[in-house]
Formats: sequence, structure tokens, C-alpha cells
Amino acid sequence: MSAGTRLLIGPVLRRVVDTRATIWVETAAPAEVTVRAEGGAEGSARTFTAFDHHYALVVVEGLPPDAVTPYEVFVDDAKVWPDPDSTYPPSVIRTRMSDDGGQPVKLIFGSCREATPRSTGHKLPPDALDAFARRLMADEGIRPDLMVLLGDQVYADVTSREVRRFLRTQRKRRKSKLTDAPPHQVVTFHEYTGLYLESWRDPEIRWLLSTVPSVMIFDDHEIIDDWNSSASWRVTAREQPWWRERITSGLASYWVYQHLGNLHPDELAGDAVYPKVIEAGDATEILREFGERVDKEADAAHDTERWRATQYQWSYRVDIGRTRLVVLDNRCSRVLDPDTRAMLPPGEWSWFLDQAHGDYDHLVVGSSLPWLLPHGIHHLEAWNERLAASPRGFVAHAAETMRRAVDLEHWAAFQRSFEDLAELFARLGSGPRTVGGERVGAGPAYPAPASISVLSGDVHHSYVARVGFADPAVSTPVHQLTCSPIHNAVPAVMKPVMTLGWWRGPSTLVRALAKTARVRKPSVRWRKLAGPYFGNAVSTLTLSGPSAAVTIEGTRDDGVLTRVASLPLTDPTPAPRPAPDKSSGVPANETA
Repeated sequence: MSAGTRLLIGPVLRRVVDTRATIWVETAAPAEVTVRAEGGAEGSARTFTAFDHHYALVVVEGLPPDAVTPYEVFVDDAKVWPDPDSTYPPSVIRTRMSDDGGQPVKLIFGSCREATPRSTGHKLPPDALDAFARRLMADEGIRPDLMVLLGDQVYADVTSREVRRFLRTQRKRRKSKLTDAPPHQVVTFHEYTGLYLESWRDPEIRWLLSTVPSVMIFDDHEIIDDWNSSASWRVTAREQPWWRERITSGLASYWVYQHLGNLHPDELAGDAVYPKVIEAGDATEILREFGERVDKEADAAHDTERWRATQYQWSYRVDIGRTRLVVLDNRCSRVLDPDTRAMLPPGEWSWFLDQAHGDYDHLVVGSSLPWLLPHGIHHLEAWNERLAASPRGFVAHAAETMRRAVDLEHWAAFQRSFEDLAELFARLGSGPRTVGGERVGAGPAYPAPASISVLSGDVHHSYVARVGFADPAVSTPVHQLTCSPIHNAVPAVMKPVMTLGWWRGPSTLVRALAKTARVRKPSVRWRKLAGPYFGNAVSTLTLSGPSAAVTIEGTRDDGVLTRVASLPLTDPTPAPRPAPDKSSGVPANETA
């Protein structure tokens, strides 16, 4: 087989919409890529080039509904997938019924996956995604509708022994001018490709990606630890001589490897980048300019009109049956102006509100960072955010130093956004308000959903928490479902800190500390139902009619998944109800 007919990565099955599917590949040379499925469904695309690498996104059309259809991949008419020597089951595309309103929806999710032990150079517990792939090979009945990967799919700043050798070789061979760049971190687009080759060519993972649809969102390690934690962090990052190349390459490679496949087939033509890339053929300069521009646009995120005119949106929506998934960018477009800090800029928040209102049974929000943390950690982050905005320079500096040292930059450190999300869920969960049979107010036009779930990762432990609202009209159960890591090692200090964060005594003390900075108590209360679990894990969210349930599974030493927790999310167990907070005039969060 010639170099021109070789797949470097792929196929990666991304979106399956009705009788269409998108499949992403990386080839060794420019080529025509064709995907043929049994029964005559087919699609073709010419590769585009970026930084001397070659990619295609193929839209396959004409798939039969409610079917599991094997497919093959051809590069310049030579069959390259499946490998004739493969011992794995055929890669397939599963479609749903044309009218699948009553068909269950199953999502698997998790975050934080380093490459496999044979590549990392240090021993990690078994990979949960590897384990899931092996189980799926043995039992097709567990096949999910979608895999939701919630950040840190690759680690640009924590590299394996093999990647470090690759970096040394490449920088010497290419006579790199990045003499001041961190020697063990990737900086250029070409170096980023090495991360994806290492991670996605793992045999079990490559097969899993070829047969289960997937969507993805970045977190900080796709760029660098604590990416965009504050305005002063951005100033410090830009002082590094290698930073411009890192952020440009990181965003461009993320768009190619991860974000492009998130798009609905009907959205491709209207995307701000994809048509330009296809038309150009060699899209190197287009993607270089794109990465640099997107990072600069984040400086204007607080300016709604300017944002709407210029900013590229990473957040997206996926509808499967009667389930709506909205995945949010928690990193790139943050508003970091101290007076208007927000997890999403106003323009993107407005978009999110539009997506959150609609005719569906279950709302699932994908957020790389947990909305609800252990109570003590939540109060610590809220306190730190207030002090970091202090007019007293030494106080603000000390708080900023602490923020960066211990990663205090989740939703709790963006209190305005935390409360906005709570208010949105309360409004959706109470359904339309009526008087005498007539709708009143500006609430939702549709009935309250059967469940609202926030899927998250990042914090290297897994747990389930139930939310309680002050308004008794909120009937929808709302949960935080956190699953992390898929494959990583949990720092020893993290276990007691995160465990204590759920305890009433320590949380009460930290809440008292936050109160000294006049931080108001949260308007919601939450109770941990399962966890914390600190091993490698993958979770499954099952949505069927009015019911929802979640299962967390961790890996044993032998690499087999075992159930850690399994619980219904729509049971009649009452949610925790906030009591009035006389000191602030808002409902309290009892840290228990």
C-alpha cells in the first residue's frame, strides 16, 4: 500500500443524524476519501491540507433507518478500513427509527484521558475507555447512542516519554526557532498531531471511535493548565515568547481534530471556517489566522455586539430522540474583565438560553467544569473570586496567586454565571406559569422536562449530586453528574481535600470565611447522592420516556469495568430544600 492510500488516524464516527453520518479521517497524503456502507449508502470528500497534514470529513447519506450498518473506507479507491488482519468486530453505523420519540437514549461520558500505559512512561490505573471498548466488542447490546468526551482528550502540557522524544527530534530536525519553548510541552501544530496519533491510534480506542458516534469539548490541558483562569493570567501567558504559537496551534488543531466533527451535517456549509478550508485546499494560513484571531476575540467577550459580530462559537447542540444535549465552552470565550466575569459571554449565553427552551423530555448540559462542586470547595472559590477583585492590590495579588496555585476557576469562581444557571434550571423546571388556564409571565412555553443533568469532568473524581430549589414549583429533578478521570492518576493530596469538601464541618468553616468577604450563599442547595470515587471511570446516562438513570463504572486492576454506583435520577426522593438566609435575603445552601 502506498503512502497516499494510508490512514494515519480514523475513521472516527462523529454525528449520526437521521439517515446521515459524518466520518472524520487523517490520511498520509492528499486523497479522495470514500465511505461505503452496506445497502448502497455512500459519501466522498477530498482531503484538505493543514500544516502538511491531510484531513477529510465525509458525509455518508442514504443509511437505512433503525439499522446497524457495517461500512468500509477507501482512499483513492483502495480499501483501508477495516484492516484485513483485524480481529475486532466490524465498524458499524447505527441509525435510529424515523420516529424515535419513545426510543431510549444512552450516553456514555467522561473526561481526562492520558495515553495508554505502554506510551506514558509512568504507570496509570487501567484505561476506562479501553475497558468499555472491550466490553462492547463482547456485547453489542450495550452500544450507546453517543460518547460525550468532556475535556482533556490530549495533554499538551503533560507529555509522555515517546512524545518528548518526538519533540526533541522534531525541533532539532526542523531547526526550531522556539528555543525558549518548554522542552516537554507541545507548541506547534505539527507537535499537536503527535498527541492525537499517540492517543487515538491505541487499537481499542481506534475501534471504539470508529463505531460509536462521539462529540467533544476542550478543557484546559488541550492548551495549558488553568487556561483563561483570569485576565491577569492572560497577561502573564502572553509574555511568554512561545505562547502565540502555542495558542494559535492549539485552537487550530482542536478545530481540526475535535470540533469539526461536532457540527451537524447541515451546519458545515454555514460554519465560519469549514467552507474556507475546503475551498483553499491548503488551509495552513487560514487556520493559523483563525487560531490567533479567536484567542484575541476573547478579550472582547464582554462586548455583546462585538462578540456577535466576530467571535467563533465552540458551544453546540445535539438532539437525539426526545433528549437535548447542549455542550458549553467553559474555556475559550470566558469573560475575564473583573467587573463582568462570566463563564459565557452575553452573546453565547443568549444562544444557550434559546437552546435550553424547547420541546424535549430531557435536558443534558455538557460542561467540562462541574457546576456543583463539593460544598467546601465551592465556598472557597467564591471567596477567592471576591478577594481577587479587591481594590487593595496586595489582597488581589495574594488571591490571584492562590487561584492559580490550586485551580480555583470553576463555575463557583464565576458567581454570576453560577447563579444564572441555577435561575435557568429553576425556570425550566417549573414549566409554564398559568392563571385560569392562561399562560402568564415570561417563563418557558413548554412543560417542565422530566430531568435536567449537567455532565462534567475535570476534578479527577466522580460523584452524583441532587439540587434543591427554594421555589416549590420546580418539579424537575436536577443533578450534577461528574465523571473523571477516564485515564489518569489522581494526586494523593486530592482525595482527602475533595472528601472533606463534602463534609458539613469543614464546609461550614469555609462558608464562614466566604461570608467575611460578603459572598452571598448560593440560591440552591445540593446533596451528594453517590461518590466521591477516585479511580478511572466511565459513566452511562440512560434516558427513557420520563425516566433517567446514571451508572458510574470504574476499572479494576485487571482492566475490567465494575459498577461503582447506579441510581435513578427521576425517583420520588425529595430534593434538598433551601431555608431562608436571613443574613443575605436569599435562600441558603446547607453544607451537608
